[in-house]
Amino acid sequence: MKYYIFLIIAIFFEVIATSAVKASDGFTKLWPSIIVVIGYGTALYLFSICIRYLNFGIANALWAGIGIILVVFSSLFVFKQHLDTAAIIGIIFIIIGVIIINVFSKTVVE
Repeated sequence: MKYYIFLIIAIFFEVIATSAVKASDGFTKLWPSIIVVIGYGTALYLFSICIRYLNFGIANALWAGIGIILVVFSSLFVFKQHLDTAAIIGIIFIIIGVIIINVFSKTVVE
């Protein structure tokens, strides 16, 4: 279970870094650019710890799925961007996939 904590923290850093990419304005702003480098570096380090013990495919699916969902919320609330109906349906499918993996999958190992 402790490796899921590493995964959650890795996802948090990845979402912060991804949001900072937008804020960096093509890496023309110093502080957001620094946040990108530190955020991705930390996220990848923590993810590398997770995949020593967790199923790589499942960990990567959770990383990507949860990361996408959180970045969408960042896009909506921080950057005031909007989604169309197709995007909302796609995000709902991602949420359903993350739930199915966590509730029903027997391949999650620790």
